Amino acid sequence: MPTDTATQAAKAQDSKPQPESFQLDHTKVKAPYVRYIDTETGPNGDVISNYDLRLVQPNENAIPTAGLHTIEHTIAVLLRERIPGYIDCSPFGCRTGFHLLTWGEHSTVDVAKALKESLEFIAFEATWDDVPATTIESCGNYRDHSLFTAKEWCKDILAQGISSDAFERKVV
Repeated sequence: MPTDTATQAAKAQDSKPQPESFQLDHTKVKAPYVRYIDTETGPNGDVISNYDLRLVQPNENAIPTAGLHTIEHTIAVLLRERIPGYIDCSPFGCRTGFHLLTWGEHSTVDVAKALKESLEFIAFEATWDDVPATTIESCGNYRDHSLFTAKEWCKDILAQGISSDAFERKVV
């Protein structure tokens, strides 16, 4: 009996673990927002939470790489100062925002407030001296930064307001 290779491939794909964001309907979200994704508990009871910090509307906009890179470096320090248990904040490949990982759980309101404060600092106060790790020794792509672009995008994002909900605008 012949088999349909496309059906077999689809079944094989369905059985593979999928990142949560691949299941998210990106046409339904309303950026900018903070969205709680999930919490994982390790074998020793350690809790790690994952958040979607979406800065621009998926499939409608993308932050240019140099600006996103500068935002990434700067919020690595700013969010660490504002969110207890901060682990990491890494950019999405689609350049629409970041994954935030923390020890323990935090409300999306608290995370959104910390994000807002951080973006306000970048938009209105930051100088090049406030952007960490921009040398050949400390950054894997040190030439690809733009504080000007980061500031302009942060201003645009802040003008829309940061929501603590991905589907209903609840601006903090």
